[in-house]
Amino acid sequence: MQDRVAEIRAFNRFYTGVIGLLQGNMHDTPYSLTEARVLFELGTRGRAEAAELRRLLGLDAGYLSRILTRFESEGLVAKERSAADARRQVITLTAAGREMFGVLDRRSVTQIAELLAKVPEDDQDRLVAAMRTIQRVLGDTGRPAVPYVIRPPRAGDLGWVVHRHGALYAREYGWGREFEALVARIVADYVANLDPARESAWIAEVDGEPVGCVFCVRKDDETAQLRLLLVDPAARGMGIGARLVDECLRFAREAGYKRIMLWTRDALASARKIYLAAGFELVEEYPGEEAGKPVVEQIYEREV
Repeated sequence: MQDRVAEIRAFNRFYTGVIGLLQGNMHDTPYSLTEARVLFELGTRGRAEAAELRRLLGLDAGYLSRILTRFESEGLVAKERSAADARRQVITLTAAGREMFGVLDRRSVTQIAELLAKVPEDDQDRLVAAMRTIQRVLGDTGRPAVPYVIRPPRAGDLGWVVHRHGALYAREYGWGREFEALVARIVADYVANLDPARESAWIAEVDGEPVGCVFCVRKDDETAQLRLLLVDPAARGMGIGARLVDECLRFAREAGYKRIMLWTRDALASARKIYLAAGFELVEEYPGEEAGKPVVEQIYEREV
C-alpha cells in the first residue's frame, strides 16, 4: 500500500506539471483551474443551479459563491431565481461568458493535441486506454456499466494471455514460473493443434485493451475442455467471466460435444462461482502443489 501511494503521488506531481496546473491560471487567462471548471460546466450544460454546481464539483458553498460573484461582476454570468423554487439560484453564461468558455475550450484542445503530437500513435492509444482505466476504477460506481467486446484473438493477444496469467497469479496466489510455463504450453498446444471446427478462443476487450480470455479445446471426441478463464481485476464485476463461459458452452454445443470439463483449483473462488452458476458440478478433487505450496486440484463437468 505504501508503495502504491508513493507511485500515485509521483504520478500526480508529474501530470500536474505536464498540463501546467502549477502555473496558477488556465491557458493564459485570469482564471484558476476551479474557475475554469465552473465555466466549463456552465458552457456544456447551458444553465445550472448553484446547488447543482456545488454538488457536481464538490465545492464549498462559500467558495462557489465568491467565484460566481466575480463572474457576475465581470459580466460572464447572470443569476436568476428558479421558477420552480425561489430559494434556488439558476446560473447562465452571458455572451461574454460563452466567449470566454470558447477561449478556454479551444486552448485546452490545442494543448492536449500538442501533447499527443509528440507521442507515437501506438503510445497515444495506450495513454488514452490507461486514462479510461483510471476513470473506470476511481469513477462513480453508479454509472452505467462500461461496454465490453468479446472477440477472437488477434496478433499479440496470446502473448498477453501468458503474461497476464503469470503476473496476476504470481501476485494473487504466489504461483511461480512453473505455472506461467504451463500456461505457455497450453497456448502453444492450442496454436499447434488448432482444429477451428472443434476449438476456439475468445478475448474480452474494454476500451481497446484485453481484459479477459477463455479457451475451448478438444479433450476427446465427445468432451470439450474449458481452459485459461481469466478476467483482469480492473474489469471484474462487469459480468465478463460469465459471458466468456457462455461463449465456451455455446461453441462446445455447436461443435457437437456431449459434455465439457475444466480443471481449476479451490483457491480460485470467484471462478468457481461462475462455474457453478453455469451448471458445472465438481466431480473430482485431489491434493497438488504449486511453487512449493499445497493446493487442491479440482475437476468440474457438465453436459452441453
